[in-house]
Amino acid sequence: MNIGQAKQDIKDTVRLYLKKDAFGEYRIPVVRQRPIFLVGAPGIGKTAIMEQIAQELHIALVSYSMTHHTRQSALGLPVICHREYEGKEYDVSEYTMSEIIASVYDVMRESGLKEGILFLDEINCVSETLGPSMLQFLQYKVFGGHRVPEGWVIVTAGNPKEYNRSAREFDVVTLDRLKVLSVEADYEAWKNYAEKEGLHRAVLNYLELKKQDFYLMEMTAKGRAYVTARGWEDLSQMLFLYEEESLAVTEELVGQYLSHERVVREFMAYYDLYCKYKKDYHISEILQGSASEDMCKKAESAPFDERISLLGMLTDKTDGMLRDCMEKTDYLENLLQVLRHVKTQMGISAGHGQQGQGIASDGHAMSGREGIPAAEAISIQIAARERLLASLSAANALSAEDKRMHQRVLAFLREQKRNLLFEGEQPVTGEQFAAVRQAFEEEAAGAKQETAQAKQCLHHLFSFVEQVFADGNELLLLVTHMTVTDCCAGFVARFGCEDYERHSKELMISERREALLREMEELEL
Repeated sequence: MNIGQAKQDIKDTVRLYLKKDAFGEYRIPVVRQRPIFLVGAPGIGKTAIMEQIAQELHIALVSYSMTHHTRQSALGLPVICHREYEGKEYDVSEYTMSEIIASVYDVMRESGLKEGILFLDEINCVSETLGPSMLQFLQYKVFGGHRVPEGWVIVTAGNPKEYNRSAREFDVVTLDRLKVLSVEADYEAWKNYAEKEGLHRAVLNYLELKKQDFYLMEMTAKGRAYVTARGWEDLSQMLFLYEEESLAVTEELVGQYLSHERVVREFMAYYDLYCKYKKDYHISEILQGSASEDMCKKAESAPFDERISLLGMLTDKTDGMLRDCMEKTDYLENLLQVLRHVKTQMGISAGHGQQGQGIASDGHAMSGREGIPAAEAISIQIAARERLLASLSAANALSAEDKRMHQRVLAFLREQKRNLLFEGEQPVTGEQFAAVRQAFEEEAAGAKQETAQAKQCLHHLFSFVEQVFADGNELLLLVTHMTVTDCCAGFVARFGCEDYERHSKELMISERREALLREMEELEL
């Protein structure tokens, strides 16, 4: 299976392991909850999917690389304890709590989450002294004398022996107690992740043209040559920073992430072309609908790889716009709920009907109960949001998008609190909230304008592709990209895009017609 399929399988398994009956007992007894063993080549995204699963299931995550552990840190240190048996005293050895088990309890205390995933990477590469204890752990979920708390699902990962000399094979007794998932490198599965994460367009375009270079493990006269998904992702992040600082990208830099001379050489050749395309084609002008005739003619006569690169740069730019619009919308919806709580704490009633984004009334009507000042109500919401952010961070269950959303909400609330305190103490009235409401409505108006601009850019993108690439497959690639890319599909679902909807229907009709023709031909045969 590929890494996407493995993610879904693990996510479903964790969800079912944590499913409870009417009495609060786990439907699958803990003793029958087989640890998951994810085995696959290095750098294909095993660790990344565990973070995603924890975030999506809203549970905690504790991660460890087992190659860093000694027998003492994993099991705990032996201590001498005194026991009495049948009237006689004995000295017996016990173990202090394992560092790994202690970390689980630490996360439970700091985050408040009682359920989670304990992820142990490189489980089959532990030292010889730790090996027997690890096998016992996989069978009984115990390190030393301490058991993994209930509600924590064990997921492990390892590399096949051909990729790691220190890897060892598990015996049948151990394997019979594991849920084994074998994962292979798959470009299409990784591409979906890379598009969502916004990896550098030069990396994505190159791999679209040379999919065979996505993952390589070869033996050469100079030793092992390899390229991994992790290498492409790390290179992507460095390319962004190098370009931001106007530093020269060299083969030496690329070779630090891609350990394969041919791939390094060919990627650098493509990257130079990519930079040239960025100069030749003014992406902003195309998306503003002001592409020159010369630019259109150049694109029309361009070879296939140049067309693909141009389309990639265009979708990269629009994806950024759509992603920003979606994040801004999610932030405003979340902030709306927070401000409703502020309004309630101030004792402001619904008044004469809501205006704007549904937050405010006339701003003066008060409920029957006594409220608190706006600055105090906002302080309560700030403290609650900070606790939530700290809890999710401690649990390693906070995605980058959610973190930005929480930080935006906090920034807005802190600014409004500063403004209110600057004005000095005031009685509890709707006028205080009116200022907060106005600030929100200004942000909402800005988001609405950004959304309108994004929709206009999408229209110009479709118009350009229709005009310039009328006889090619670029339109199909564009529609497919918008269908499978989360930010694009989400934007279209929420705000609509007439060009996409029209072409999507046309392509579906065309595909159905071709399928019918094939069926007719088969019937004639």
